[in-house]
Amino acid sequence: MTTWWPYARITASVLGFAAIIAQLMLTLTNATQAATAYGSHLPTVAVNFFSFFTILSNLGAAVLLAVAAIWARTTGRDAVREPRWLAVTMACVATYMIVTGIVYNLLLRGVELPQGATVPWSNEVLHVVIPLFLLVDVLFAPKRRMLSWGTLGTIAAFPIAWAIYTLVRANLIIAPATGDPYWYPYPFLNPNVTPGGYLGVAGYIVGIAVAIIAVGAGVVWVARKRAASVVESEPESATV
Repeated sequence: MTTWWPYARITASVLGFAAIIAQLMLTLTNATQAATAYGSHLPTVAVNFFSFFTILSNLGAAVLLAVAAIWARTTGRDAVREPRWLAVTMACVATYMIVTGIVYNLLLRGVELPQGATVPWSNEVLHVVIPLFLLVDVLFAPKRRMLSWGTLGTIAAFPIAWAIYTLVRANLIIAPATGDPYWYPYPFLNPNVTPGGYLGVAGYIVGIAVAIIAVGAGVVWVARKRAASVVESEPESATV
């Protein structure tokens, strides 16, 4: 697996980038055909696109998978384990992607999101294929490093920042598709449609936060378990 897994990561990275680009191109094309000024405002449409947790998570995963593959075939060729910065960032994107797959398939499958028409194959790649690949990567990728439980704090940082950004920005823009004086990437974050308003939104956020911590803890536990089973033959300085 050590010899061919980098190629699997590169393949997944290319597929992820292709899916993101395909959906972005369709979203922007639809915007150029909109009949309203707010619907055809490309900067807002583009920023909205990259405000989806799914898009950001997949983009991060595509970048990190490519970086990890390049490292494995260059400076990491003879390393016993991956460097700490790579292990931590891979744990982050793996957690986000696994949670993305769970949330989408439990809460959002079949729900039309405010990004225009969806590219079917891209949608499945971003919400099913890449999350499953990252799960397999966590379980089987070679050269796993021991992670501290403090890694959970790093894993939680981005989702917290994203939730704050989303709720603050939402009421500062006009929704391109509807003209509403707010825009939320997901319906469960929209207090205007979620039962209980902001209280209901808070409930969803807490639930997803619990899911992120639980999945993140699982990712860290697996890394610790797998790393503990590896008999290291090289000093620390040779692998970082």
